[in-house]
Amino acid sequence: MAAKCRNVRHLLYSSEASDSMWEVQGWIINGLRDFSISRSSVEWGIPVPTDDKQTIYVWFDALLGYVSALLDKDVQPSLEKAVGAGWPASLHLIGKDILRFHAVYWPAMLMSAGISPPKMVFGHGFLTKDGMKMGKTLGNTLEPKDLVDRFGSDAVRYFLLREIEFGNDGDFSEERFININNAHLANTIGNLLNRTLGLLKKNCQSTLAINSTTAAEGNKFKDTVENLVNKAKIHYENLSLSSACESVLEIGNAGNIYMDERAPWSLFKQGGSSYETASKDLVLILEAMRIIAVALSPVAPNLSWRIYAQLGFSKDEFEATTWSDTRWGGLKAGSVMAEPKPVFARIESRNDGEEGIIEATEKMSKAKKKNRNQGLVQA
Repeated sequence: MAAKCRNVRHLLYSSEASDSMWEVQGWIINGLRDFSISRSSVEWGIPVPTDDKQTIYVWFDALLGYVSALLDKDVQPSLEKAVGAGWPASLHLIGKDILRFHAVYWPAMLMSAGISPPKMVFGHGFLTKDGMKMGKTLGNTLEPKDLVDRFGSDAVRYFLLREIEFGNDGDFSEERFININNAHLANTIGNLLNRTLGLLKKNCQSTLAINSTTAAEGNKFKDTVENLVNKAKIHYENLSLSSACESVLEIGNAGNIYMDERAPWSLFKQGGSSYETASKDLVLILEAMRIIAVALSPVAPNLSWRIYAQLGFSKDEFEATTWSDTRWGGLKAGSVMAEPKPVFARIESRNDGEEGIIEATEKMSKAKKKNRNQGLVQA
């Protein structure tokens, strides 16, 4: 029982793309030999049906799990049914230290059985902490669940995908983790939404006076957003997730610049045509926020949902979104926006979880509002 390796010439993609690709191709060019999928010297393992002195090679058994995982538990299992349920995989994601098994052995096994290999193999990198390799001896290991419990899943996902180029090695620093999330998610994105909705509530009763398509006529801001979201799409497709996050963040930056340049709070005070112009400006920024929510949802789904909810959409509408919803024109005239509140508050305490931070910030905002209503000055 042998898997034929000699005919493998499948193009593979992996971490640190060029180096790993050349490494895999080097293994193939230097010559491959057949290998047995059974072992006689290993007593533990699944016995070979035709020879009780042989056990199945552990990597053959393990790798086959990628195909058998496609089986419906209520259907009589068979290889044909598993392959027909969604194989070949469009992306095979692995750790780069086991590249040989997944980029050479596994395709060879599949091809010897007449089954197509995955369309792409991608090896992710390693993670260090504060510049040091993690280990139990050093006591510097990271517990993902602890991070999520303390800071929320969106913060963890965003930092790891934004700050570490997908496929390369990266480093985790709690200080940088907090700074990045505060700067990007709380300030650039969260604050832009909050102050825009605040202006809309104060001057327009939280209601859109015009749809976003009409508001954008002759306005270059729409072109800027469309160009950035198209860049994000290309980056996602190329698994350049850090660059995809950067493109989405740039939409937020563009929105903040537009807000500061247009100063709608001043236009509202002038009244008349200036009031109408300010109303349009708010619609443009909120449409950009809607597009941010859709484009960032693969990385920060909870944050994206909170943004979508404040724009007046239901949970079902959010869950039904696809990339096509990043097209301009989702906000309609007469739509009522929700009460503005922080969608991602600044991380002030390293012991606070995401929900606790948001709740604390909401209480602080209410206290400030109460003091203002009472004529008190809050430092």
